[in-house]
Amino acid sequence: MKIQTPSEDTMARLRATLAERAAAAGLLYVAYATVDSPLGPLTIAATPAGLVRIAFDNEPRDDVLAELSAKVSPRILSAPARLDDTRRELDEYFQGSRTAFDLPLDWTLSTGFRRAVLNATRDIPYAATSTYGTVATAAGSPKAFRAAGTALATNPIPIVVPCHRVLPASGAVGQYRGGATRKELLLRLEGGR
Repeated sequence: MKIQTPSEDTMARLRATLAERAAAAGLLYVAYATVDSPLGPLTIAATPAGLVRIAFDNEPRDDVLAELSAKVSPRILSAPARLDDTRRELDEYFQGSRTAFDLPLDWTLSTGFRRAVLNATRDIPYAATSTYGTVATAAGSPKAFRAAGTALATNPIPIVVPCHRVLPASGAVGQYRGGATRKELLLRLEGGR
């Protein structure tokens, strides 16, 4: 007896139906999807409050989902339709037609000084750069430039919270959660490098 494997289209419809029913029953809290980008596949996740996580493919998706389960909610489901706005805005950004994101953000994964650093980073304009020291000062701790670097290295919402625009005082590219090559590509995409 041969077992029939469902088609990708059938599986996509089943996942969408499951996501709709889970959301209607209040069982879905974190929706996630994988999107293609010029930087490689991105895992994106959102809660009812907003976008909570963007992960590059150098972060295994299962690890990202485990982090979300432990720190946000265990109610996680692949629900691409709930992330349509995020996908659209990321596509527009990568095409060069969007210079600022209008997405609501869920800051659950960022608290205290880390969140202050990320809020200051959000204010760095498209195609501009700043330094770790400047961001630390804007976050209220001028001498905490190394701590600002650590906060940026663990930014849960890269690209949308543009930590790629923060450079060492030397002007070098510096470190980046997605890798220095991706940071350089984002800076070139924006014309700031």
